[in-house]
Amino acid sequence: MVARRLADKSVQPVAFAFTNDNATWAEWKIGQYPAGRQQSAVIPLLMRAQEQDGWVSRASIEKVADMLGMAYIRVLEVATFYTQFQLQPVGTRAHVQVCGTTPCQLRGAEGLIEVCKSKIHHEPHHLNADGTMSWEEVECAGACVNAPMVTIFKDTYEDLTEDRLAEIIDAFAAGNGQTIKTGTQTERLNAAPEGGRVVLLEEATTYREKFVPPAPPPEAAPAPAAAAPAAVAPATPAAPLAPTTAGRPRDVVEESAPAIKGPSPDAKVSEAKAEGERKAADTAAKDNGEPNKAMRPNATGAESDASKVDGGKAPGKASADTPAADGTNTSVKKTRTIIAPKANPKEVNPVAEKGGDLLLFVAPEGAADDLKWISGVGPVLERRLNALGITKWSQIAALTPEQIDLVEGSLNFKGRIARDNWLAQAELLARGGEAEYIRVFGKKPR
Repeated sequence: MVARRLADKSVQPVAFAFTNDNATWAEWKIGQYPAGRQQSAVIPLLMRAQEQDGWVSRASIEKVADMLGMAYIRVLEVATFYTQFQLQPVGTRAHVQVCGTTPCQLRGAEGLIEVCKSKIHHEPHHLNADGTMSWEEVECAGACVNAPMVTIFKDTYEDLTEDRLAEIIDAFAAGNGQTIKTGTQTERLNAAPEGGRVVLLEEATTYREKFVPPAPPPEAAPAPAAAAPAAVAPATPAAPLAPTTAGRPRDVVEESAPAIKGPSPDAKVSEAKAEGERKAADTAAKDNGEPNKAMRPNATGAESDASKVDGGKAPGKASADTPAADGTNTSVKKTRTIIAPKANPKEVNPVAEKGGDLLLFVAPEGAADDLKWISGVGPVLERRLNALGITKWSQIAALTPEQIDLVEGSLNFKGRIARDNWLAQAELLARGGEAEYIRVFGKKPR
């Protein structure tokens, strides 16, 4: 990292003072910051001091510190940190900053540095013989598209060649820098391609030209009668699209992945036959009460051959339980509770399948109500409620706290009924139907 230090004492001025105009400007600038934050004006004041003298001296740093009530070291830290501040005298007519970053290097920045060495001084940060010119190499100056380039004070000069930079330096040294065109030194437009534009070639139009139709010409001639429409040839049907494999992995073929091709006709027939045999065996087992031996070979009932294993005792018990006279196991306690009268045994009960109670409710006669009118009930939840025997709005409206706990426990959504206010909605629907619901709420629930 380059160490930035103040210039030698031999070139440091004894004192620094802003001109009257700059002093007025400095006071105005300080006043733009809120009370207690005036020290934030340190950078603008240092820049104004540099613009006045051409560089930042020790005396100017101390003057800015005194104006802002800052320690000298704090202002010195700012001045030495930012490379925009020149810490030693620069040319009074031009200080040439040559960009040396990669884009400019690739486009000939090294040649521009050699021009500065020959025209101004062999070393950077040194004045020429009459003190009017100086130069340095800097980091990116932000005109990479038009590389190589240099910055002189606040202007940039781009698309340079060695000969063009030599002409620019001679003009500034003679005091004619204002005659040099700033920006690109070629015929390009700003940062556009060198050969001219390649996009947006159409002529720009204003909003009015584009959207306001022109006024009709005066005394326009009447439009000629419309000619009879020509016969339209029948449209040619489009050719069928060729098969594509765009969605198929590149290394997958039908031979290595039969699922792409699908099962053969013989495989489909065999699978259908096997499925039919399984269904027939299952139906026969349900009709005669015997277990499906095609699915469970050698099964003889719910107890199967368990009595032959480990003396018939259950895991963790010392001996087998003694059956009662009627053949039941006396160790089994009958704890199951029937919440409602016995339902049709052919109905599917998800609660009973999990080892719970039988149907919680007996579905009333007649068509089922649309439970989805109750907010929070969708198609899936409606089917699950129907499976529990709840098919009517009136059933939900009449739920007791105990029944609510059973329903929420069976469907695993604790607190849902109270949270979505099912009972009030169901009571409204049971009393007046969908029309009453819309009259009260204005619309069907989402």
